[in-house]
Amino acid sequence: MNGLDWAVLIAYFGVMVAIGVWSHKRVDNVSDFFTAGGKMPWWLSGISHHMSGYSAVMFTGYAGIAYTYGVTSFVTWSFPIALGIAIGSKLFAPRINRLRSRLHVASPLEYLRNRYNLPTQQALAWSGMLLKIVDVGAKWAAIATLLSVFTGVSLNQGILITGAITAVYCTIGGLWADALTELGQFAIQLLAGVAMFVTVVLKLDDKNIGFFGAWDEPALHGHGKPLVGPYGTVFLLAFLFIKLFEYNGGMLNQAQRYMATNNAREAERSARLSAVLWLVWPVVLFFPMWMSPLLVHAQKPDGSDSYALMTEQLLPHGLLGLVIVGFFSHTMAMCSSDANAIAAVFTRDVAPVLSARARGWGERSGLIAARVTTVVFLGLSMAVATQVNSPTFKDIITVVIKWVAGLMGPIAIPMMLGLLRTFRRSGPTAALVSWAAGLLAFWLVNYPINWSVDGGVPLQYQVSVPLAVSLVLYILVGYLKPEDTPERIAIIERINTDDDSAAGALPTPAQAGDDAVGAPAKD
Repeated sequence: MNGLDWAVLIAYFGVMVAIGVWSHKRVDNVSDFFTAGGKMPWWLSGISHHMSGYSAVMFTGYAGIAYTYGVTSFVTWSFPIALGIAIGSKLFAPRINRLRSRLHVASPLEYLRNRYNLPTQQALAWSGMLLKIVDVGAKWAAIATLLSVFTGVSLNQGILITGAITAVYCTIGGLWADALTELGQFAIQLLAGVAMFVTVVLKLDDKNIGFFGAWDEPALHGHGKPLVGPYGTVFLLAFLFIKLFEYNGGMLNQAQRYMATNNAREAERSARLSAVLWLVWPVVLFFPMWMSPLLVHAQKPDGSDSYALMTEQLLPHGLLGLVIVGFFSHTMAMCSSDANAIAAVFTRDVAPVLSARARGWGERSGLIAARVTTVVFLGLSMAVATQVNSPTFKDIITVVIKWVAGLMGPIAIPMMLGLLRTFRRSGPTAALVSWAAGLLAFWLVNYPINWSVDGGVPLQYQVSVPLAVSLVLYILVGYLKPEDTPERIAIIERINTDDDSAAGALPTPAQAGDDAVGAPAKD
């Protein structure tokens, strides 16, 4: 990097902070901070939903998969995400929006107190928060790794720089700042991605390698196969099932985008836009990665540095800075949205249980608590990021694929399926049993069993078994021990009824019992 690249990078950071400051005036209460008050346009929600699913892991871990195996990086990652979101646009997006519009909640987990009971809500909230700290820690480590390649700064310095800047804008402006910065980040990534795509195509022409003829080169032998190596059919099916839950709200931050739109129909439209973007845009981003074996020689065994080396060698200064900004844009988009989601869970679901004072928070005090929680979460995730390459966490891609994908299922199953009429018989017993058994299955498959099997348990089973165990037990226990009380059925009906007038005739959550979710108090 030279002075021009640094100028582009610093200008980007400045714009992100400025957007956060501008968004501050749109945040008057907790609802504005966490769900944009339900006033976010569907197209902005869709772009924000799309961007909040990326991170620099794509340009490190998945770049390594693309470098080593080729197009399977798209077939087993972004394609199942696109398909999962498309399914979820009808199945989950409208119902999640009704959590805000009809139950008046600001956290995706807030409704669980009435849908199940308090212990279930707390179990899912605490485990979700802890998992997100690890997840976001991996994202910080990924972007810091890229920053070190280009600038020479240490891993810890890179984590501190990106984390601190993200903390400023997302703490000041809440979900509005997240969405607006993600819109800007999408525009930047559009320019950077197209620039990199065109540069690689021109470089291939210079080597007398055609756009389509590249696949016949010996260095790309087998790279055109959709399923290869550890990423086979079982992995694809498992990943599709996981992403169906994860990217429709199971990891919390995407659920907030659905909640932020004005009504259920707009939430559905935003999900469809995100699905289309996931189907089309990653192809543009992945193409240079697929061609990277023809252009660079990765220094790391897993090829995770291939994309960074390629951009450094091929792009002129200024444009290089723009692509680096694109790396930052993805990671900061995901991390800031995660921080907002976890702050919502803590201030709305956990703090009121821990403290009587928190139960009396009004609009002003609740907003202060939300901002403080956001900073604390970012600080904890940055601390974890410094340990990502330790023996406990292994490498970045292991954390993201195995830990997050494997542990997400037991948390997401009760949360997501609890929205649907089909599973109305499954109550708190089914939810807690499926959650606990899923976590136990993750530990068994990834550690004791993995250690005792020659060559270890295949990756697809490491990530899919916990979710499968949770799913089966959630349904089975619900069938054997149904807990579909009138109060719980009333809540399910409120989030499944299209007609607002009909929904209004049903009991509100506040009438469901002493543990009901109420609207926030005012100072």
